[in-house]
Amino acid sequence: MKAYLTLGILLGLTATSMLYSQDLKELNRRRGFKDIKLGSVVDSVKGIVFRKDIIEKKEFPAKLYEVKYPDYEKIGDVAVKDVELKAYKSFIYQIDVTTVRDPKIMKGLEKSYGKATYSIRMESFYWRTDSLSLVYKGSSKEIQLTYRYYPTYKLMQLDKNKKIEEVAEDF
Repeated sequence: MKAYLTLGILLGLTATSMLYSQDLKELNRRRGFKDIKLGSVVDSVKGIVFRKDIIEKKEFPAKLYEVKYPDYEKIGDVAVKDVELKAYKSFIYQIDVTTVRDPKIMKGLEKSYGKATYSIRMESFYWRTDSLSLVYKGSSKEIQLTYRYYPTYKLMQLDKNKKIEEVAEDF
């Protein structure tokens, strides 16, 4: 009897982990918000407007853009307040989407990507794969969705290391 119970639990856990991994595959497949893809060139986005130059992580020059385009004004019937992009060397590495507070957003995300993990430190929910993450942070008035693309952060670090090598070789 114990063997059947153990086997049943093991099969249940395996099936559950397979469901979650399939959902994260969907996050990797979509790689962004609607047709704005992380890692793509910023000029490929419709309705993009340059807002300002920024410094990412206190050392990397990047650019902040705002997106104003009818396709991005709603998620289903939920109004989108703002869509911002951050780009390093013209490659999109972060998408910030601000919506009105609506429980349908979280339900839709969990249907698409599986159950979220809660971070006590950040006070937010998140989904994460090897190359990207999606963070859901809600307040009393709005929801902030942040998509991040890690290969671009790695590119930033490689550029930093190249600069250090150039300085080291100059001695």
